[in-house]
Amino acid sequence: MIKTEGLNHIHLRVGNLDRSVGFSTKAFGLVEKFRVGSKMVFLGTPGAGDTITLNLEPGAVGPGGGILHFGFRLAEGQDLDRAIEEVRAAGGSLIERGEHEPGMPFAYVADPDGYVIEL
Repeated sequence: MIKTEGLNHIHLRVGNLDRSVGFSTKAFGLVEKFRVGSKMVFLGTPGAGDTITLNLEPGAVGPGGGILHFGFRLAEGQDLDRAIEEVRAAGGSLIERGEHEPGMPFAYVADPDGYVIEL
């Protein structure tokens, strides 16, 4: 067994780099760490060690690109309804919501490229 410190990063193909950076920063408060050329941006969650890499590849984005979904754990005291509204305000959409089991609510939302994000 390989021991790890958890998820390091996820790399997403996106159709519009500025739109995707705007969505990620507005909806989830991610911050830009650095860029590699004009086609790749590394974003991170403040206070955490994770990274989302956005790579401009307009012809190969969204569902079917090999990623079923990725998730963000809401911080203590955060309201799921409010989180969904933030996603919508940033240009995303609600796909589905419910409970995995009683008292464990979830929502699946999509970013502008159609990537599914679990809240």
